[in-house]
Amino acid sequence: MKRFYISGIGIAILVISIASAHLHPFGNPRSTPARERTAVLSGTPMPDAAKRILTAKCADCHSNATRWPAYSNAAPISWLVEHDVIEGRARLNLSRWSEFSPDRQEALAQEIVQQAKHGTMPPLPYRLFHWHGRLSSAEIAALATLAPDAIEEAPTGPGDPLRGKSVFERRCTGCHALNSNREGPHLRGVYGRKAGSVPDFEYSAAIKASGVIWNDTNLERWLRGTDEFIAGNNMGFSVPKAQDRTDIIAFLRAVR
Repeated sequence: MKRFYISGIGIAILVISIASAHLHPFGNPRSTPARERTAVLSGTPMPDAAKRILTAKCADCHSNATRWPAYSNAAPISWLVEHDVIEGRARLNLSRWSEFSPDRQEALAQEIVQQAKHGTMPPLPYRLFHWHGRLSSAEIAALATLAPDAIEEAPTGPGDPLRGKSVFERRCTGCHALNSNREGPHLRGVYGRKAGSVPDFEYSAAIKASGVIWNDTNLERWLRGTDEFIAGNNMGFSVPKAQDRTDIIAFLRAVR
């Protein structure tokens, strides 16, 4: 009798879990019309190897061609999966790549390369359930063709804070905001600030120990390549174009 009772409880929990999956507390990404995997980057002027890798490794969260595994049909796991898909599409929707401006495509391509090189994408929770999602060294090298590593040495003119604002919004707001902490600390007042000094943000040990003051010289070195400037920091990032770096610095100087 006890076994039947326990079995009944288990069945009831399963039914409730499946029924609750029809609730969408974060929004319903399943309502977006699905696309075929082959159509995600079709016609995009991108190296074929990079297209194949992005489609195979990233499309579940970063496109409208999401494959919903069986475990995503039971709450609360379904809610967590849907949340990740919503966040992923908001950050980068490969199905909309052709709609982005050339500047936006360039910024996203550089972010893809940086994330791949640092092993932050695909994220660890995804890789734990999807072993095929891991990027090999050959795949990382193939993705690196999306964005050149060449760093321009000299800007073509003085820093323009208005243009810097536009570059900042394209290149930096994926992780930073001016007035609130996100993946990175808030950046209003960063010019002249000591690195690692925002009290309510958790910095890497490398940043805390750097002693860097964010002036023109150090911001330039940071934007040229964060890893080369402060090894062991949590942010892999670079701005290859010298004028973009100069304009971003002019903008950050203006919003103190």
